Amino acid sequence: MTATDRTPADLLRSALAADPARPLVTFYDDATGERVELSVATFANWVAKTANLLQDGLSAEPGDRVALLLPAHWQTAVWLLACSSVGVVADMAGDPARADFVVAGPGQFEAGLACRGERYALSLAPLGRRFVPGPPEGYDDYAVSVPSFGDRFAPYVPVDPEEPALIVAGGEYTGAEVVERARAEASGLGLTGPGSRLLSGLAYDTWEGLSAGLYAPLASGGSVVLCRNLEQAGEEALAKRIESERVSATAR
Repeated sequence: MTATDRTPADLLRSALAADPARPLVTFYDDATGERVELSVATFANWVAKTANLLQDGLSAEPGDRVALLLPAHWQTAVWLLACSSVGVVADMAGDPARADFVVAGPGQFEAGLACRGERYALSLAPLGRRFVPGPPEGYDDYAVSVPSFGDRFAPYVPVDPEEPALIVAGGEYTGAEVVERARAEASGLGLTGPGSRLLSGLAYDTWEGLSAGLYAPLASGGSVVLCRNLEQAGEEALAKRIESERVSATAR
């Protein structure tokens, strides 16, 4: 990160310039046994493709609202950074009826139909697999659409760091506020700089969960071991994970 970074997308660009090969998000789902590790470069590639989908596929513009009806997951993290890249507002667990677009995962498809704009469905299956035989009615399949979009992204309109960027648990934050809070909270979470590894089992429906599970590791030059359904992992398995992933701090 650099002192001039004002949005989460800026933080990602700085991380990519500094060390593209280092791990950024390592995701576990203890209900399925899935483990996925994304380097800064791989994560940034997913973000660029998704930002291009937003900007060119959906014609999203700065200030538009995207309701993210998704759990703590590596693909949710991708969408959060893609929204920041375009300048649209990421509304975590937001009201679909008030959103311009909706992105939903299993268990949320019916609720998402309240959005009158375009809708994308994520299977959240291992490796980001597509729906078989097809997505839920009223939705496009993210896994089918996103690969065709470009690996590099440039916003048509510069993103204003002082404009709203994130809504979570009733709080609204600008891009600059997300960055400032994440930086301020990093040391308290045990993120002491590059190489720090934070294991988070917190949900993404609160600021605390988003900070531990994405923004603070990104702002500090660290990385996150993001765990979904962590309550299904026994203490012995968790201890082994902390050791094998070289975890330096936890948030549970």
